[in-house]
Amino acid sequence: MHCVLFLSDQGNLSSVRHIVLVLSGKGGVGKSTISTELALALRHSGKRVGILDVDLCGPSIPRMLSAQDKDVHQCDSGWVPVFVDQEKSISLMSIGFLLEKPDDAVVWRGPKKNALIKQFINDVAWGDLDFLIVDTPPGTSDEHISTVDSLRPFQPLGAILVTTPQAVSVGDVRRELTFCKKTGLRVIGIIENMSGFVCPHCSECTNIFSSGGGEELARHAEVPFLGCVPLDPQLSQSLEQGRDFIQEFPKSAAYPAINHITQQLLQQAEQQNS
Repeated sequence: MHCVLFLSDQGNLSSVRHIVLVLSGKGGVGKSTISTELALALRHSGKRVGILDVDLCGPSIPRMLSAQDKDVHQCDSGWVPVFVDQEKSISLMSIGFLLEKPDDAVVWRGPKKNALIKQFINDVAWGDLDFLIVDTPPGTSDEHISTVDSLRPFQPLGAILVTTPQAVSVGDVRRELTFCKKTGLRVIGIIENMSGFVCPHCSECTNIFSSGGGEELARHAEVPFLGCVPLDPQLSQSLEQGRDFIQEFPKSAAYPAINHITQQLLQQAEQQNS
């Protein structure tokens, strides 16, 4: 792994207007999927977006955005993030760009992970961004504490919590709500991902898992429920191939759900600005 320490005091996040953390107490609920699709939807709304991937042991967003073969460069302010498109409307930083081989495992103890997260936050030249989306690993441990503590001076907009409908997942996300409360992180809302399966032939949505767990949790916690995103084969295919789902499948069942969530995020951002 190529890792260079920069000592930057130039405020690389000073031109980032809103910071959104995507959290969940459980793995496999689709945090990276939600982070990627929110970034694409925000770009289509005319916003400049950055994605900070702090899932150090499972960096999947570079592949989801077809950027896994790109390199990170250096400038006077630190690292230059990878630009996903020619317009430079989506920028990305991930440990995936620093691995010598894509299959290398990150076998690090907490202090080394925490140091890299702080470096990602302080020493990446993000430039002028409307939103920085922070994709996190599962849990409420060292990486999460380091991320929140490092971002605290920049007054992040808050956290989006992702769950799946099952009671086991909802229970883990309930612990994430406690984490947000203890760290003083405002909860933007809860998303129920994988909420039903959309048949690719007839477009009928079937609840493979239970349903309504995310909405019930939001009601119990008195936080906004942002919506349900169904299991959609077109969405899965887009992520596997690094394609823009928002642009290519506007008639899919998942499209209006993602668009609705994005509009709520934009509304909350506007309210914070006013």
